Amino acid sequence: MLFGLFSILVKTNKMSEYLHLKDQTSNPAPLGLMGFALTTILLNIHNAGFFPVDTMIMGMGIFFGGFAQFCAGIMEWKKGNMFGSVAFMSYGAFWLSLVFLWIGADLFDLQKPNGVSMGSYLFMWGLFTFVFFIQTLNGKTVGKLLFFSLFILFMLLAVFNFTGNKVIGTIAGFEGIVCGFIAFYEASAIMINDKYGREI
Repeated sequence: MLFGLFSILVKTNKMSEYLHLKDQTSNPAPLGLMGFALTTILLNIHNAGFFPVDTMIMGMGIFFGGFAQFCAGIMEWKKGNMFGSVAFMSYGAFWLSLVFLWIGADLFDLQKPNGVSMGSYLFMWGLFTFVFFIQTLNGKTVGKLLFFSLFILFMLLAVFNFTGNKVIGTIAGFEGIVCGFIAFYEASAIMINDKYGREI
């Protein structure tokens, strides 16, 4: 009986060397990219001066830019994609933290961030984004454009908060709209190409 059990274990171990389970889960990248794209576009329409921050932007920041993007990062982690998991979970957390910066002071009777603290916050996110840009240099052009434009966006917003220069803030808004549409294009391309089984 013991010999039979041992034989089964040996066979199972040998089978595991040749058995590879196919990943049937869908690609989470479009979800994360769309969460980033739509929220970034809407926020930067505000930065460009077209409408004030309101519950529409906050709602997008919490649920689509925040939670949905964070979930996409968890799914990327499950697939073993370090770049995708760190990017989506980090930028999902960014949107959640940004909304907290807007409402946290009133909720918890804390001091609101001033220009220097917000500028520092955005500057650090810019440095963080630059690390991702370096990682895209051996990848597709759209990835390079996305992370470079996002790096520039964070730096422009940091300068705007440090200086209070409204012209820089407006330029940042239009640059951010472009950044958001690059992510929108990439997400759309992934979904459409997957649907038709080829690049179109």
